Amino acid sequence: MIHYLYILHSQSIDKYYVGESADVNLRLDLHNSHHFKKGFTNAASDWAIKLTFECSLKNDALYLEKFIKRMKSKKFTMKIIDDPNILNDILSKK
Repeated sequence: MIHYLYILHSQSIDKYYVGESADVNLRLDLHNSHHFKKGFTNAASDWAIKLTFECSLKNDALYLEKFIKRMKSKKFTMKIIDDPNILNDILSKK
């Protein structure tokens, strides 16, 4: 089943959020409606999709999500948005 890595951005708090889902648009709606009560995305209601990256395996999407979150770098996240091919490089070295 196809899964996606996605990166959201909130302009009001100028933060990025990285996640994975089979349905990015549904997940965006859930984030913006504060469905995840204790989640990081509760800090804002203006999340917008900055990147979706298709993965043929859920494990690949999860791997990329964890990799990006481990970096804890806004600059790195922005670099990925500017050049999504970085994600292919990360997967090829997995």
